[in-house]
Formats: sequence, structure tokens, C-alpha cells
Amino acid sequence: MKVLIIGGSGFLGTELVRLATAAGWETAATYCSRPCVGAGASWFRLDLRSPGHVDELLAAVAPSAVINATSGGSDWAVTADGSIRVAMAAMQRGCRLVHVSSDAVFSGSRMRYDETCLPDPVTAYGAAKATAETAVRLLAPTAAVARTSLIIGHGGSVHERLVHALAAGTREGVLFTDDIRCPVHVEDLASALLELAVSDRAGMFHLAGADAVSRHELGVLIARRDGLDAARLPAGRRADTLMPGALDVRLDSRATQERVRTRLRGAGEFLHTHHT
Repeated sequence: MKVLIIGGSGFLGTELVRLATAAGWETAATYCSRPCVGAGASWFRLDLRSPGHVDELLAAVAPSAVINATSGGSDWAVTADGSIRVAMAAMQRGCRLVHVSSDAVFSGSRMRYDETCLPDPVTAYGAAKATAETAVRLLAPTAAVARTSLIIGHGGSVHERLVHALAAGTREGVLFTDDIRCPVHVEDLASALLELAVSDRAGMFHLAGADAVSRHELGVLIARRDGLDAARLPAGRRADTLMPGALDVRLDSRATQERVRTRLRGAGEFLHTHHT
């Protein structure tokens, strides 16, 4: 098995590289701005904005599977156009493709979303992700598209770092009590994505945790796990701000969970703490 992980230097990508190499897979991974070394993988620089760059890389690496775990945020050239280039190149070379999408493709108007729900994004990032997943499904009908939610780990995620900064008083901000998602642990997510990479399952998958929690509730769970004073975390309502984006988006992963062996734990379980 030879896998190419696009976005290998990111938070999710790092875990994908770790698990793939631990499984004994021949692993290639890409970075854009931060070079990586070691970890048993071959590293390549890739700029998804550059036409032809993806084709050249796939020709050089010749992977059996490609996992696109890159995060270009709301940069359309990376998140939308770049993902489309990956899908086209993977299809031309007959590679298995697993494309990582996001719950940001939804508006929150219906709250609970299963794999059959169509995108209705309300942010630039959501629109770019929706465009990418739609193009992937049309260009690469044998690909697996996996939507996920807030990704949490052992301290390294943006969400965990924010909680530590807020608790320490080194950063301004609030954690919203009305902004609800289904966080997933990075190990569970990476494991499920690698499972999809070796399968031939096509279509839409939801890889999110079992628990719907607000960003403030998530912050409290992280604080308790890490022995921080949860009372120091400022709470607020997103509805009282002018921030764009969905309030309540709950990815329903039950249909996917019946098709993947990896158990997608809820935040209440993977952030369970022994601190009193």
C-alpha cells in the first residue's frame, strides 16, 4: 500500500502520516510552507495553486491512494480549485481518492445533517468546501468524500490552544454557548480515513463524534482534562455577534459508523478526565 497524504504537515495530516507509517504503509506526504522531516515518510513540497504541480507529483510518487487532508481555509485557490486539481489528477492516474470535507458546508438551518443532505453554505470557507466536494463527487465518482467537524487531539489543535490561552488570560475572546458541533478525536478521524483509503467505498461519509456540544462546553471539557480552571473561560452567545456562519450543525454519522470499523467517540468520552 502506497499512500500520498496531501496536507501532511497539518494537524490531521500529521496524525495520518503517523498512523500510515505505523501500519507499515509506504507513505508520501506534502507540505506547502513548513518543511517536515523524519517520521518514516517521504516529503514533497506541493502548492495546490500551481497548475500542473499535482500531476507532476502523482507521476513521481505513483500512489495507490491519495488522501486530501489539506486545509486552505477560505482561500478559494487552495480549498476549491486545488481540491479539484487533486481529483482530476487522481482520476487520470487511477488512484483511490479520499477527500476530507467539513460541516462548514451546512447553514445550520436544519440542525441535524446526515450523509444525504445537500450543501447550503453561508461562509466563504463553507462555499469553497462545498464546491470542492461537489466537484470531487462528479469528477471522481469512485472517491470517498468524508465530512468532519471540530478536530481535537492531545493539546495540539487550534481549539485546545485557544482554551489554554483564554484560561491563562493571554488572549481575548469568548467561547460561544450557542455554537454547537460534533467534535471528533484526530486519532479516530485519521483511522477512519485510512480505513476508507484501503476500501473501495464511494460516496459521502460523515466522520464526526457522537456528542453535540457547544464550543463553551467543549472548552470546559478540555480545561478539566488539562487541569485548568474552567471558570476562567469567558462565555458568550454567537447570536449576539455579527460573525457569519452557522450556529448549530450536528453531523449525523450513524450511517457511516455502520460502514467503518473505527469507533467515532464523542467528546464526553475522549475528553474524559481524572481531574476532580
